Amino acid sequence: MEAESPPKVQKPFKLCNHNREIRKGVVASSLEDLTSKVQEKLDVAVDNSFTVVLEADGTEIDDEEYFATLDPNTSLMILNGNQKWLPAYPTCNLSKDQVDAAKGDELAGLVGRLKTNLCHLSLLGGPELELLSDMDPDSLADLTYPDKIFLDQLKEASGRFLCEKRQAQDAMDLLRLYQ
Repeated sequence: MEAESPPKVQKPFKLCNHNREIRKGVVASSLEDLTSKVQEKLDVAVDNSFTVVLEADGTEIDDEEYFATLDPNTSLMILNGNQKWLPAYPTCNLSKDQVDAAKGDELAGLVGRLKTNLCHLSLLGGPELELLSDMDPDSLADLTYPDKIFLDQLKEASGRFLCEKRQAQDAMDLLRLYQ
């Protein structure tokens, strides 16, 4: 009598597309099973190549052994073609009473990007630095980012960078004037 292989365990997974706008739940027992369900649930063409990654950090899932180690309800992202994984930016709900709507969205995006990777602060231009240095950390801390210390330090650092950029620009203007 032949030994039967143990039945594969069905595990639930959360799927999303590259921009996290479409979210679906599936149950799969293998990576192969998951890929067929991705094609069905997210309307991915059979001839389209796609990559399955962890939504949290972008780790590619490309073999059955690693797939088997995933916990139930793991969030997975589906990337089509040349799409790249990007971290999720915190959402921000600012009221018009606290910040002008247009600048509020821009400020929320800036703070979200900097919260994810503070190194981007040194790459910002004058208008973005000015927006950050003029922000009111108290109004943002209440609604969006509970870490008021981070917001205070971000405001101070952006003010310093803005001052240094202005001084460098003034020095360049003075050198042009001498020529």
